[in-house]
Amino acid sequence: MIAAILLFGLAAQWIAWKFNLPSILLLLGFGLVAGPLTGWLDPDSLFGELLFPFVTVSVAVILYEGGLSLRFSEIKTHSGVVRNLITIGVLVQWVLGTVAAYLLLDIGLQLSVLLGAVLTVTGPTVIGPLLRFVRPKRDIGSIIKWEGILDDPVGAMLAVLVFEQILAGNVSGNILEMALGLLKTLGVGGIVGAISAATLYYLMEHDLVPDFLQNPISLGLVVGTLIVANMVQHEAGLLAVTVMGVIMANQKRHQVRHIVEFKENLRLLLISTLFIILAARVTMEDIQELTWPALWFVLALILVIRPVVAFASTVGSQLNWKERLFIGWMAPRGIVSAAVISAFGLALVNNGITEAEKLISLTFLVITATVVVYGLTARPLAKLLGVGAPDPHGIVIVGAQGWTRKIALAIQEAGGRVLVVDNNERHVELAREEGLAATHINILAENKVEELDLDGIGMAAAMTTNDEVNSLAALHLSESLGRQAVYQLPPVSHREEGLKPKERVSRMLRGRILFCPQGNGDNLERLIDHGVDVIVTQVEEKTNGREYVKNQPELLPLFVIRPGAIVAPVDCEKATPIQPEDKIVCLSGDTVLELKRQPVCEES
Repeated sequence: MIAAILLFGLAAQWIAWKFNLPSILLLLGFGLVAGPLTGWLDPDSLFGELLFPFVTVSVAVILYEGGLSLRFSEIKTHSGVVRNLITIGVLVQWVLGTVAAYLLLDIGLQLSVLLGAVLTVTGPTVIGPLLRFVRPKRDIGSIIKWEGILDDPVGAMLAVLVFEQILAGNVSGNILEMALGLLKTLGVGGIVGAISAATLYYLMEHDLVPDFLQNPISLGLVVGTLIVANMVQHEAGLLAVTVMGVIMANQKRHQVRHIVEFKENLRLLLISTLFIILAARVTMEDIQELTWPALWFVLALILVIRPVVAFASTVGSQLNWKERLFIGWMAPRGIVSAAVISAFGLALVNNGITEAEKLISLTFLVITATVVVYGLTARPLAKLLGVGAPDPHGIVIVGAQGWTRKIALAIQEAGGRVLVVDNNERHVELAREEGLAATHINILAENKVEELDLDGIGMAAAMTTNDEVNSLAALHLSESLGRQAVYQLPPVSHREEGLKPKERVSRMLRGRILFCPQGNGDNLERLIDHGVDVIVTQVEEKTNGREYVKNQPELLPLFVIRPGAIVAPVDCEKATPIQPEDKIVCLSGDTVLELKRQPVCEES
């Protein structure tokens, strides 16, 4: 059954990718089908007392991975907005959520205060997948990502303090004690997290841990940090692991990309299983207890409370009203809300507060409703408001020398989106003067790719005359765009006669090969600088790259720009499909025939 949960979770993720759907919706659907609708999965009997420890450790790993993705450079102009969202925003959300619960739901003041505290969290388990699906502009996405990761531990701490006061029977009379408890939790979480980050940094700085042990040891430190912080102060662990991740992400001396990649893969597996498990815990009785007042409560959270939170937190910021409105439309609840309320609800029922049973079904209604509403509407709203990033159909070209600028201009003329990057400041200035979007950056420097604005970019082409630079640039860009979308000009190992396939540069150490084997940087530079034109043509009938080369001997196709401004390379050795409505960027001239006649090694 555990294997089936894992397989169903990965199947949901794959279906979501294949059909461009929010993965969270499918995971919730799979969980509801497996649990309350069919009765096939009962997580409580399957995991027993290990269920909530497993959920807690999993959430800690997810928050640590989220912390590793938080770089201060992302929010240098909007740090005040993030600060307000996790302080003023959490407070406003708590107060208004409590008032709405007390007025609309028949659960009393104490449970209303607890429910309001639990629902202050959004969380990376839902924010991350939704942001990848919605693709808002970089600044807006960074604000929402930071909020989702940082308010998870803050909201969980707040809920714990309210829960403890309910058990003490004094939820409304101990505000000072709750405030002191919150400060203590913040202090313990921050100190323990910083110590753990310093420990990991020290081990890496002095080469005390070999590369193959760095991922396991970092994971062990995360779990140890969670437990130690929780032993010192209840529920300080989630904050501690988040702080640990943020510190490691922003230190400059050591590359943590390999740790990030490991945690990203682990996070995907954990999210896929957690949502199915927790959704399956909902019973048919929980669903049947939902009433119209519960639905009105959810509508109040989405339509009134979250917009108020967003506008209160962004007063005086540089964000315009459209950006503020979009932030006010992104507050899905996730795993932490479900885990916290499940644990607290059971404990309160055992202490004689039977009304607490309603909290579980109410929380899952909020989770499901917010994920469905935001998952289905956020992307169209982002486009309507103009805060969505362009579809990733454009290309980033590494190298802004004269001949690559001519190719970039032709792609732009055909309707494609182009960004050129170069370490040569003069080349970048010339590209801008010619009307190209250009960035002066050393693509080989550590973390520089993350500073690039890749909104609307879906592929990369390393097109310098230096094979080593092309290969390294392709490796760096593959971290952001994916290995399948990163290309480079043919290196020397792909154009020397007599060189066996196994002697060539490994596919893992370079990008995919552009054009034909003869189309290396030296040849292209020589041809274009000596009179070969870069033109844009349009075919009249369906064909492919190989046939196009055969039928048009004076032309060498480089890129095809498809409807929707989709840029793709043309491989003249393979059957790259070309449709009548496509535009093709080609080299045109008699000397193109000389290039085609050059002998090349046999392709592997």
